[in-house]
Amino acid sequence: MADERARYFRRLRRLRRSARRWSVVGAGFAGAAAVLTPYAGLGLPDAAWAAAAGGSLVLAGWRWADLRRFGAQPAPEPADPALAAQRSRARLLAAVESAPGGRAALTEVRRQRGRFALRGSSAAPAWDRLDRASTTLSGLSPRLTGMGGSAVLEAAVAEESLRDLAHRVTGVEKALQFAPPDAKQGLTEAQRDLTQQLNEGVSAYERLVAAAASYVAEDGRMGAAHPSIARLTEASDLLRGVASGLAEVRGMTPDPMRAAS
Repeated sequence: MADERARYFRRLRRLRRSARRWSVVGAGFAGAAAVLTPYAGLGLPDAAWAAAAGGSLVLAGWRWADLRRFGAQPAPEPADPALAAQRSRARLLAAVESAPGGRAALTEVRRQRGRFALRGSSAAPAWDRLDRASTTLSGLSPRLTGMGGSAVLEAAVAEESLRDLAHRVTGVEKALQFAPPDAKQGLTEAQRDLTQQLNEGVSAYERLVAAAASYVAEDGRMGAAHPSIARLTEASDLLRGVASGLAEVRGMTPDPMRAAS
């Protein structure tokens, strides 16, 4: 893979730089110890110079050993450019989807791209109807709980099938433009049948969306009143009672200004 190959060479360069750096450091400490020890005589600082020199040289040896061991491994083969481009596209899409509003933006781009591919086709009106119904169902889906959840899954499968059918209609219509005369009749009949299936499927999808809206509406009308209305009424009664109590207390308390006069 392209990533593994690039990672291999990055690590190889990193090991080479590390080995060279520790070699230079070790040589510097060794030279300093060789010069300063006879010059100042043996003492405690000389032990520090010697320890630094020895440790740096050992680390340099380990880095060169790691470099030779890793360099003996064969580099990964170059990846197929098409496969590498596909991976890059997948990573880019994942990054966009993780951003706020990215998923909705990608969905809209895909929808517009699909609609552009159907321009001038007899399947375009059915595609627009399907788009409107799908958008409506997306707004209802968070409230389709319980048995309504399975309807959302069925609708997603049906929508994918209907979009594929719309592209089939468009493909047949494009083939009709350059088909030989003896094949046009069969293609025309096929295009007519596919268009009829598409329109009937979109109508069935719209009925499903209407049924989902009815489910959501009836689910919210299960009680005599919405729970929020009852809570607001209770809060209003509580505040009204507190206000009445404060008014009674104020009436029972003598006014100091009036008593002084």
